[in-house]
Amino acid sequence: MDEWVMERYDLAKERVSEIPQETTAAEPYRDFFVREAAFLQKITAVMDHGTAGKTLEELQKQNHELYQDILPENYENSYGNPAYAQKMLGEYGKAFTFLYTELHGTIAYAFEKKAWDLTVALELFLEFYFAFSQEELPSVEQVKEILVSYVNDYCQDMVGERIREAIDPEDNFAVQIIMNSDLTDLRYLYQFGEYVSDNEWKTAEFLNSLSQKEIDEMARTYTEGYRIGFITGRKDISKKKTVNIRYQLGFERMVKSAIVQFEEMGLKTVIYRHALHAVNRRNQFRNGFTGGIANPQFDYDHRQDSALFMDSDFVKRKLRALQTSYDEFADLAAVHGGPACIETFGEAPFSPVSKEESWTFTEAQQKLQLELDNESSQIVNRYIKGDERSFTIIAYPVPEIGENFSEIFREIVKINTLDYKKYQKIQHTIIDTLDTCEWVEIKGKGENETDLLIHLHTLEDPKTQTNFENCVADVNIPVGEVFTSPVLAGTGGMLHVSKVYLNGLQFRDLKLVFDCGQVIDYTCSNFETEEENRKYIEDNILFHHPKLAMGEFAIGTNTTAYVAAQKYDMADKLPILIAEKMGPHFAVGDTCYSWSEDTPVYNPDGKEIIARDNEISEMRKEDVSLAYYGCHTDITIPYDELGSIRTIDDEGEMTSIIEDGRFVLPGTEELNEPFAE
Repeated sequence: MDEWVMERYDLAKERVSEIPQETTAAEPYRDFFVREAAFLQKITAVMDHGTAGKTLEELQKQNHELYQDILPENYENSYGNPAYAQKMLGEYGKAFTFLYTELHGTIAYAFEKKAWDLTVALELFLEFYFAFSQEELPSVEQVKEILVSYVNDYCQDMVGERIREAIDPEDNFAVQIIMNSDLTDLRYLYQFGEYVSDNEWKTAEFLNSLSQKEIDEMARTYTEGYRIGFITGRKDISKKKTVNIRYQLGFERMVKSAIVQFEEMGLKTVIYRHALHAVNRRNQFRNGFTGGIANPQFDYDHRQDSALFMDSDFVKRKLRALQTSYDEFADLAAVHGGPACIETFGEAPFSPVSKEESWTFTEAQQKLQLELDNESSQIVNRYIKGDERSFTIIAYPVPEIGENFSEIFREIVKINTLDYKKYQKIQHTIIDTLDTCEWVEIKGKGENETDLLIHLHTLEDPKTQTNFENCVADVNIPVGEVFTSPVLAGTGGMLHVSKVYLNGLQFRDLKLVFDCGQVIDYTCSNFETEEENRKYIEDNILFHHPKLAMGEFAIGTNTTAYVAAQKYDMADKLPILIAEKMGPHFAVGDTCYSWSEDTPVYNPDGKEIIARDNEISEMRKEDVSLAYYGCHTDITIPYDELGSIRTIDDEGEMTSIIEDGRFVLPGTEELNEPFAE
């Protein structure tokens, strides 16, 4: 550890410990400083002494104390709550709630022994304390400037470390815990510094009840999916040296087995934590390993904290930091294979409360964020090339899904390992029919108002070309869909779904209207006012793009998953990874082939999938900044809301693939069997 950093840390730690006894800070601000100083003393105790030798009860008590302030039952009186911060601190509230959130990240830094990250946070807290201990209070603008200077001064360091830990397998904090701990002793869960809820505890407990063979088979489904993804994408996995595992705590036994299996493929595992510095955080989504979410409302309230500092200077600074860092770690980036993700589902659907006291982007800042996302993607793609990397995703339930958790878990394991050859054959039949037309019509039934017309690419040589990829279980587990990138011109109509769960958020009565393949109107019924509903969609589906294209049209074929969802009443809790296989789905944003459109892709029958582009992605040939949105959100119409899917030929003749939510195309009848069980 850097000696100078430790000197700064010791000085800051000592100064923080004096604050609770002092009365120099003006009221009502003193309460914030006393409470946060007490919190930071708990953090420095972890930094200095670790958790070795603590009993399970002591570790559980410590974990609760570190996160208790943002738990739902305490959140109304937490400075992490922007509404409370503004109520208590007036016009300074937004600055203090931003500071609170930055300080909250110190929990992880203490457990990881990240002295520098912890030190700069302590120093920021002390700078605030000093400012509010003077006879004359600082102006709101001066307070904001303290925070902006902190962000700007440390942007390069924070971005650089984030990039390094995402691709460097050496001294990997999480991997060392997983590989070196006795995973039957659940005290190991408290070494990560993440919030440990019943979900993480009971998941680990359940995995400990499985045999090593069962664990290895779960891991093998996942690691083989990753390997096969390279093969089907005609990419050379032998060029790669690292893989990034992303997962939620509780799955360590499976992850440990996967690490060993990846090692056998010549891949070292990298596991990094979800971002905590405001410089690196993006919306409320957690990208990396995570524990339980102590309070999803807290994450949602701070999803746009970067509005504090988002300006053109910051965009330039962060892009420069990205470029400099990738230059420094170019060798590591070149051999990185991409992510292998274990998603979870089963939590109670979360419908957030929108708070006017939260930091929110102005229209100008939204445009700057889009510019930053676009340029960032281009930089990443230059160093971790899209046409050379791959990924895989698999999902499992957490105990919160209900009393049938263990039964549901085993059902999902079965769904994740369905016979892909059977599906491959049936999906081939569907694709052959779809390839005879240029138009597909999708209609809802009952109260579902869906009425869409999809325009497909023209096949110049149907004997060697196809529009649809025959998707079996590799990068996208479980099996069960055929998908394409539609032609935008001519694609239009209404997409409607009564309830859907996207990116951890519930949408009710969601309606998107398309014209020329792009979203031109939208609404939902989550909130009382139309303005709130539209803003919710703009924030969490459109991501502030003025228009968003339909990047994918697909037909899901996994009726086994659908029936399981109905049996256990969990349809609204399933992740899109599984839900997209349970009916037709439509993705808004980039195509499935973004950044690798020029790499040929073939189905098992040898036909090349030519629908890898649309009118937006083709702009990359002239100006790459216009070609990508940096998002891809799948929205599924469940079979019970689906009236029909029909192809339309040049004479206007229709061929039915699905009628009244059931497969009717000859050769697909076997897909209806689960409905009868």
